[in-house]
Amino acid sequence: MRAAPPPLAGGVPGADALRPLLGAVLDALRTGAEERGGPLPAGGPEAVAHRTARLGAVLPETGTGPDEALRTLVHALAAGAADPADPLCAAHLHTPPLALAAAADLAASALNPSMDSWDQAPAASALEALVTTALAAEIHPGAPRPDALVTTGGTESNQLALLLARERLAGERLAGERLAGERHAGERHAREHRTGEGPTRERHARDRRTGEGPLRTVVGANAHHSFRRAAWLLGLPAPVVVPTPRGVLDPAALHAALTDTPGPLLVAATAGTTDEGLVDPLPALADVCAAHGADLHVDAAYGGPLLFSRTHRPLLAGLDRARTVTVDLHKLGWQPAAAGLLAVRDTTDLAPLAHTADYLNADDDTDAGLPDLLGRSPRTTRRPDVLKAAVTLRALGRTGLGALVDTCMELAQDLADRIEKTPALDLRARPVLTTVLFRPHDADDTTVAAIRRTLLTGGRAVLGRARADGRLWLKATLLNPHATPDDLDQLITLVEGSAHR
Repeated sequence: MRAAPPPLAGGVPGADALRPLLGAVLDALRTGAEERGGPLPAGGPEAVAHRTARLGAVLPETGTGPDEALRTLVHALAAGAADPADPLCAAHLHTPPLALAAAADLAASALNPSMDSWDQAPAASALEALVTTALAAEIHPGAPRPDALVTTGGTESNQLALLLARERLAGERLAGERLAGERHAGERHAREHRTGEGPTRERHARDRRTGEGPLRTVVGANAHHSFRRAAWLLGLPAPVVVPTPRGVLDPAALHAALTDTPGPLLVAATAGTTDEGLVDPLPALADVCAAHGADLHVDAAYGGPLLFSRTHRPLLAGLDRARTVTVDLHKLGWQPAAAGLLAVRDTTDLAPLAHTADYLNADDDTDAGLPDLLGRSPRTTRRPDVLKAAVTLRALGRTGLGALVDTCMELAQDLADRIEKTPALDLRARPVLTTVLFRPHDADDTTVAAIRRTLLTGGRAVLGRARADGRLWLKATLLNPHATPDDLDQLITLVEGSAHR
């Protein structure tokens, strides 16, 4: 006789089935963190791989049962994690997720809506439309028809921005050719009627926006690497890279680059660079783009959530002038990954994503009123990642989210103050967002890299690395609103101690 199948997570019985399993998971998360005892496991890659290999067969002939499997593997993952909830884990834009957001993500997993057709995600698709419309209006407050797509994060959003720009260019060219053809046919007919002349060959004058050649992307040297990959994936020329010796894209340098670059152009500016957390001068860059007939995209994956802060929102002045904007809520939004957005100033810019698959969005179903979801993403099956964001927005509100942003911004200033008062350390510059670059005084790059690896493999601190002014710097990215002054002092002490070894 066959055993009963394992219980499901959904339906009325699902909650009762989940409850004991969640107890096992929560216990294992706690015991794993206790075993780790710091921001990440000690011993480096080989030690972690060895401990993981001791877990045994991935697919045993006879299963161990849900309680054992959850306790063993979740404990192992927690014990071997780089935990962004530890204040000394501060290397990357790797946020510690809020407990309420993680709880909401559990509900998304249990219900398992698939966001590619309405009959798989009735309420989830309606909620996504509500949230994306609201967030798009935050980013483009003066636009009559703003919209946003939910993405897996900055890389997908930036790729989509290039895709939409390429397809928009193709559509504008096609429309222009049709219009020119109609106009020339009328002129030819009138000329033939008037003079008896036969057809003549004519050249079409094209403006900069729809000029000859493929779309060219122009980025600063400070831009995210995803633009190079996106251009490659989309069959576009490699981006034109404008040097950024001061860390931000200079309007005069952009003007020179656009002057020298033929064809239609998309400029990608940055609001929150990965290495230094700097914000390009968006209003001036928008002016340059307008003068050259270039579209503007802003990668605000890092800095975008400053919109929630009344204090720091002015740093994003000019963001609303971009045609497309990338924002990540799994950075300064404290969401479990993935939680990205691509906002557009006009919803018609999303038209190139329209696609029909009869089993998902048949024309007669759409005509009958069933929402068409395939045009909301190039992906088909996708999770309702909007739920955790919606819960967070509702629970904390603008004031609560803004307070979290302000706290992390203040922590970065506090760390910079402490570094400046430490004779053995050099501060690269005052932070703009929550990224602080520093290094031991008189240390060479080899020593700086070795300090980072020593702290990493010892399980004592997770710091990033960034190159600026031709030198290598340690990078602290402060996204933990629970960090304290004592935590900042401990970070400094660890770096000083490693430098003197």
